[in-house]
Amino acid sequence: MEAHFQIFLVLLAVLAGTALIARRANLAPAILMMLAGIALAFVPTMPAFALPPELVLLVVLPPLIYSSSVAMSWREFKRNLRPIVLLAVGCVLFTASAVAIATHYLLGLPWSIGFLLGAIVAPPDVVAPLAIARRLHLPRRVMVILEGEGLANDATALILYRFAVAAIITGTFSLPVAAGEFAAIVVGEIAFGIGVGWLMLRARHYARDPQVEITLSVLTPYLAFWIPEHVGGSGVIATVACGLYMSWNGPLWISSATRLQGVFFWDLMIYLIEGMLFLLTGFQMRLIYEKSKIFPLDEIVIATALVLAIVVIARFAWTFPATILPRLLSSSLRARDPLPPWQQTFIIGFTGVRGTVSLATALALPLTLSTGDAFPYRDQILFIAFGVIFFTLIGLGLTLPTVVQWLGVARTGRAEHAREHEQEIAARREALDSALRSLETMTNDRDLSDEVVRLLRARHEVRANQLPEGLKPDDNDASALGIELTRELITAERKFIHVMLRDGKITDETRRRIERDLDLEEASLANREYEHLPL
Repeated sequence: MEAHFQIFLVLLAVLAGTALIARRANLAPAILMMLAGIALAFVPTMPAFALPPELVLLVVLPPLIYSSSVAMSWREFKRNLRPIVLLAVGCVLFTASAVAIATHYLLGLPWSIGFLLGAIVAPPDVVAPLAIARRLHLPRRVMVILEGEGLANDATALILYRFAVAAIITGTFSLPVAAGEFAAIVVGEIAFGIGVGWLMLRARHYARDPQVEITLSVLTPYLAFWIPEHVGGSGVIATVACGLYMSWNGPLWISSATRLQGVFFWDLMIYLIEGMLFLLTGFQMRLIYEKSKIFPLDEIVIATALVLAIVVIARFAWTFPATILPRLLSSSLRARDPLPPWQQTFIIGFTGVRGTVSLATALALPLTLSTGDAFPYRDQILFIAFGVIFFTLIGLGLTLPTVVQWLGVARTGRAEHAREHEQEIAARREALDSALRSLETMTNDRDLSDEVVRLLRARHEVRANQLPEGLKPDDNDASALGIELTRELITAERKFIHVMLRDGKITDETRRRIERDLDLEEASLANREYEHLPL
């Protein structure tokens, strides 16, 4: 126990150091963290640590899926449901089938083992590609599709994985039965996830206490995930449905105090989970390397290279036809949703990084069959899965920024980002105008003193003056200078409060209340920094 806690502390220190290096080097932290985990694994004094698959599938995965679902817009998810389903279901099944066919005819693996391996390596990761893509100013629709796919494809892969393991253990498989079970799981989990979201929103609204509400928010993904998973489902679909329900309905039920505290809590929680996950994934290299010594080196390398090539090529082979064919077959779809630029489709095809779910499902393979015999090809599957994860994360992850720049996709994303900021400024102004009209109504309907009206009008004028006229540099200079000077004034006020505390003129409790107001004001400045983006 003590040794494991020491490993945890070392990993925390490495996580913080790696994140700083990644920021200085302008690299995706996920890549450096996995490399750091591999390096740590081979330190002679570092004990070996096997990543329990239950830790990933039952402990880590639910909050990651839930937080991404809550952060996603239900309206955009629904608007892009067709491409998301085509990737999350169609591409996973297509890739798994391609891996099964290739490994059966080229490597001689049994069909059941080939489909099992395909189910393990087919789904792109929900964390790694988005951690890289968010830094690249990709168009919003590309990000929504990638994020939606990452949320839903684990469900397809986990269900397919369960069917394949059951077929290997029992020696039987029925496609109609499996298809019926798949449909029942999807429908049942969507209903269950919405029910959990409905129940938790009302429980949090009834609690009216930020600490209790945040505690309930931590319990929510596990309640949505564990029960369906325990009865034979995936748990993923229920968690996604619950998160999307909370995203759409939460703003009307959750208090501002809970939102402010919850954002900071969940940001830190997800940051630590993602970082530790990449470090621990790299940390498995030592155990996998030791197990691989019993196989001929050339065979395992060829098998890994073949599967890696199949998963990369299969994604492109699916993505372009899935983008083009529906529009060729439907004139209404073609008119409503014209064919996107091929560069964006290429980026979606290129962003096929595999991650920890693939490793966890490989580690979760049973050691023996019901007959007591060793589970066939277990160690080979584990090595191949890790190889695919490593080379897609390092290879695709490192080259993705160059590909995005070369295709000019970033320019489109920056232009879209600038338009969104313009719309945001306009929306803020319209909201302030609406508030001003409400103030006029309040003034006419209520017996308000002139002093109260002046205070409310002054608040309105201050907020209106904080908004820039636009995003052009000339329009933005005054706003940027005002924000910078406000930060200096906040710093001066904070220093003076510290002097008053030191001199005994105020208590610590008074200082904390004043600092909280200053912290909230300083944090709000980030929302008013409208950076001019070069197009």
